[in-house]
Order: sequence, then C-alpha cells, then structure tokens
Amino acid sequence: MIKQQIQELAKNIFDDVVANRRHLHSHPELSFNEVETSAFVARKLDELGLEYQKMADTGLVALIKGDKPSDKVIALRADMDALPITEANEVPYKSQNTGVMHACGHDVHTSSLLGAAKILNSLKSEFGGTIKLIFQPAEERLPGGASLMIKEGVLENPKPQAVIGQHVMPLIDAGKVGFRSGKYMASTDELFVTVKGKGGHAAQPQQNIDPVIITAHILTALQTVISRNCDPKSPSVLSFGKVIANGATNVIPNEVHLEGTFRALDENWRAEAHVKMKKMAEGIAESMGGSCDFNIVKGYPFLINEPKLTAATRAHAEDYLGKENVLDLDIWMAAEDFAYYSQVADACFYRLGTRNESRGITSSVHTPTFDIEESALELSVGLMAYLAVKQLCN
Repeated sequence: MIKQQIQELAKNIFDDVVANRRHLHSHPELSFNEVETSAFVARKLDELGLEYQKMADTGLVALIKGDKPSDKVIALRADMDALPITEANEVPYKSQNTGVMHACGHDVHTSSLLGAAKILNSLKSEFGGTIKLIFQPAEERLPGGASLMIKEGVLENPKPQAVIGQHVMPLIDAGKVGFRSGKYMASTDELFVTVKGKGGHAAQPQQNIDPVIITAHILTALQTVISRNCDPKSPSVLSFGKVIANGATNVIPNEVHLEGTFRALDENWRAEAHVKMKKMAEGIAESMGGSCDFNIVKGYPFLINEPKLTAATRAHAEDYLGKENVLDLDIWMAAEDFAYYSQVADACFYRLGTRNESRGITSSVHTPTFDIEESALELSVGLMAYLAVKQLCN
C-alpha cells in the first residue's frame, strides 16, 4: 500500500531531513533576503532532477508529475524566511547569523517540503496528476511573499485544484497534528496614529491643547468599535502596543504617536471597521481642539480552510497517523500570508505538533528559545506526501 511505502521512505530519509533543517536553522535569512536559502533549495531540487522556476526574486516553484494519466494538480507550500531575533538556544545548529533566527519554524516547513518532494519523486509510478511545490519567501513581512507569487502566476500553468500548507505548533505534542475547517486565522492590519495638539508647560494646561488627554479618550473610545459595532459571533481584536508621548513631568508634548494592530475574520467588517476607527479618532481629536492622522497599513486577509478539502485532508491524516493523533483547532487570531492562497483557491492549512515537555521544548514561536522536537520531521514529510497523493487519487 502507498501508505506503508511513504512511511518507510519517510523513515529512511529522516536523517537527511534533520540535516537539511539544521543547515537552514544555522543559516537564517530575513524576508525578501532569502538568497542562500533559495540557492540551497535549488541545489536540493537539482539533486532530485526536478526543474524549477524562480518567482518573487527568491521564491521557487517545481513540479512533480505522476506517471499515471490525470489532469489533477495539488500544490504544497512552504515558507523560507526567518525573523530578526537573536537566538538564545545553545544547540549545535544555533543561528550563525547574528540577530536572525528561524523562530517561527520556517526551516521545518522548507526541509519538510524538500523531504516530501524526495518521497513523491520516487513514487511517481504510483500516482497520476501533478504536485506543485511552492517554496515561498517573505511570509513574515508585508506585503507577504504569497501575494507576490500569486501576482506572478504561482497558481497558474498548471492551476492547482487545492493548496495545502502546514505550520509548526509548539502547543501540540510531537506526533500529532491539528485541523480546523472554515475560518481559522485572522486578517491583520497595522495602525499608525499621530494625535496632534499644542504643547507647553504642564502647570498651565489652559494654554495648551493636550494630545495626551485626547489620546486617552481615543484609546478608550476605539474599543467600542469592537464591543458595540462588531457582531459578537465574529472575533475581532484591536490592540495598541506602542504609545509615545515624548513630554516630561512638567511638559505637555505637541503630539502623541500610537502603533497598534487590528484583527478580524470577516472582510466586510474589516473594511467597515477601518472607516469607523478613522472617523472616530479624527472626530474626538477635532472636538477637543486637536487633530489626528490615522494611517492604516492593510495586511494579510483572513485565512479560511475550505470545508470539503479540509474534511478530506483530515480524514487522510487520521488514516496516516491514527484518529487519536489528529486534533481539533480553535480559531487563532494571529495572521499568516497563506491566507492569500485561501482567498483565491481551495486551501487547507494545518498544524504540526513540535512540543516535547520532557526535553523542555515548549517555547512559543517568535521567541529566542523556540525549538522543535525533531522526531516530528518524520511525520511531517510523510504526511505531506501522503496528503498530496491521496488528494490526487480522490
């Protein structure tokens, strides 16, 4: 059976996958600068005899065509960029690039897709159709590598019937995976706000227009955009993590700078909220004698897992791993540029467990101590290959 073949191949290439992951982890590169990472992936594709096309500067796309007749196409996606974080782990594969770290598991995603490619390439006689391998740059930085690759035609020639991606999840034990059908991850927008007033001596407030007080009113009032305008059944988040009022104990500044994030799971509400936030902030500032520049940098859309595809993919995962190792996921208000694929094609984005409490591997992504239980790599490459073959055979 194809399942046993894939499981055996995943076991046989495990050491290679680990070596690839450790190489990538040791040599992380930031978004839109994945030059050496891209070259490494290209060399591995060359070793497999797979032709590839460059996209979005450092992105790569390759095809594996099965020997049996079929016009079905399935895409598998991995992201390649790292984060501007200094690694705190003392491991043999610690980052060698100061201030850059694979703290979100993209080294896992890339090495896993390379491993899946190796398995699938050796099994071409067992399936029909085409598997498109997408090695994508810049998931961590706007406008997102996915949006650029889509613009350059990554979902055309040939057009996939489905796009499948995975992401590490340190909350889930290694050996397990998680799925959620329908809306899964949030859209994300960055907010940059400047509240302007008239500064002066803090002991003479009547002579000033205090932007700090105006800002306090704006921050409080903006929360009602969520609590009194958004449908309670549709999750939405508005948070400001940066507030700079560069005055002093006795100095009222001329202006206050804010930076925040807005998250939603509905594109219509997202657009409506943009208008309401801007109008409210500007109105409050004007009513108090000041002014407000409210700039919204639109980020990734929300991510939706197509129900039929996700149900089928989950069933295949249960077959491959056992039902007890496939978990239900809750809505996750973080964002992912895989969402761009999900907005224009049937897509399924699932989570790969990487946790091992006995070894202290529990740190969250985007932290200096993030690491994975590497035994998860055998599951990762095998499952990706199995999902692709089963989707082609459906």
